Amino acid sequence: MDDHKDQKEKEWEGLREIDRSISENRRMEYRWKKALADPWERRGLWLLGLILGAFVVFVILQDMIL
Repeated sequence: MDDHKDQKEKEWEGLREIDRSISENRRMEYRWKKALADPWERRGLWLLGLILGAFVVFVILQDMIL
């Protein structure tokens, strides 16, 4: 019976973390932690940052030259 109880608690552990984050109003922190824990999403965020940075540099250089 104890094994079943432990297994049941482990199944809902992720949902408890979401519930805690909602009740403590820290959903954004939870999303960032999950995003940074995933290697593909981390690469996507780096790529998005590089693209935005390149665009800012392009706009600044375009204004200086023209």
